Amino acid sequence: MTKTTAAPAPGYRDLDRLMSLMTGDEKHGPAATSTLDALWVLYDRVLRVAPETADAPDRDRFLLSKGHGPMAYYAVLAAHGFFDEELLAGFGSYDSPLGHHPDRLLVPGAEIGSGSLGHGLPLAVGTALGLRAQGLTGPRVWVLTGDAELDEGSNHEAIAYAGPAGLDQLHTVVIDNASASYGRPGGIAARFATAGWSVASVDGRDHEALFAAFTAPHPGQPRAVVARVAPKR
Repeated sequence: MTKTTAAPAPGYRDLDRLMSLMTGDEKHGPAATSTLDALWVLYDRVLRVAPETADAPDRDRFLLSKGHGPMAYYAVLAAHGFFDEELLAGFGSYDSPLGHHPDRLLVPGAEIGSGSLGHGLPLAVGTALGLRAQGLTGPRVWVLTGDAELDEGSNHEAIAYAGPAGLDQLHTVVIDNASASYGRPGGIAARFATAGWSVASVDGRDHEALFAAFTAPHPGQPRAVVARVAPKR
C-alpha cells in the first residue's frame, strides 16, 4: 500500500511564483505588488473567511477597492485555496474568470467588482451598515484602497460619515506608495483621525507591524491603517 501526502499549501514565499504565472499587458505590476504584504497578512492571519465559508453570513468581508491592480489579490486567493492556481496563467484572457478588474460573479472569494477608483470605501460603509441593520455584530468589513483613490470625493464622504457613525466593524487599509496627486495637511492618517477614526501608520512590508495594526482594539471607532510601501520592481 502506497501512502501519499498532500502537497503543502502555498506560503508567502510562493507568491512571487504565483504572480509570475500571470503574464500579458496592463498588469499594473507596481500597483499590485504594493498590496502584496498587506493582503497576505490579512488572509493568512486576520480575516475570518475561507473557501468553505465564502458565503457564510458571519464571515468577514474583504473588499478590494484597488481593483485595477489585482495580481497580488489573485495570487493570495489562489494560495489560500479559493481557486486553483492553474487559473492564474489565463489572467486577462477572453475566457478567463480572472480579469484585469475583479468580477465578483466570476472570481471565487471576491465580494465586489472593482477597478474604477473610489468605490470600495463607500461600498464598505454600506456593507457595515447592512450588517448592523441585520444585527450581525461579529463580521468585520475590510477594504483596501490606494492613496491616489482618496482624491475621489466619494471617499471623503465615506470617511466623514463612518467616524461619527461609530462603524467599528469597518477597517480600511490604505496602501501609500506616494502615487497621490494631491497632498493632505498632516498626511493621510490625519485625514482619518480628524474624522473620528482610530488610525495607525506602519511600514507596509513589515508583517508583524501590519498584524499588530490590524488587530489593535478600536471600540466605537472605524479603523484605518496606512501602510507605507515602495513598490517592488
